[in-house]
Amino acid sequence: MNLQQIIDALELTPLTEAKEFSAFEPSCGYAADLLSCVMSGAARHSIWVTLQAHGNIIAVASLLDLSAIIITEGASPEDATITKANEEGVILLSTKKTTFEIAGKLWELGIRCKSSLE
Repeated sequence: MNLQQIIDALELTPLTEAKEFSAFEPSCGYAADLLSCVMSGAARHSIWVTLQAHGNIIAVASLLDLSAIIITEGASPEDATITKANEEGVILLSTKKTTFEIAGKLWELGIRCKSSLE
């Protein structure tokens, strides 16, 4: 499933510059608000679900080469964070839905990861 299909299915709002979202295919998903957990647990090209909206999320997404960040619960990043995301090529998406709801919907859409516990 590509990112455009996810945006449409979850009714997400892009916050960063328009791109060919259908060219991005998230490898899996990861939901966490603690940056160190994301850095140690998210797989490359994942779609990250968080309510964090500060500038440090851009650094983490760039480091891990994530497909996109979904910012939940209506949290709004500052303009400087959106500008930095555009500079770094990080896709920011927004929703008023909770992290739990978005994670569940991603699972329903078939976005899965192989667990490190398996």
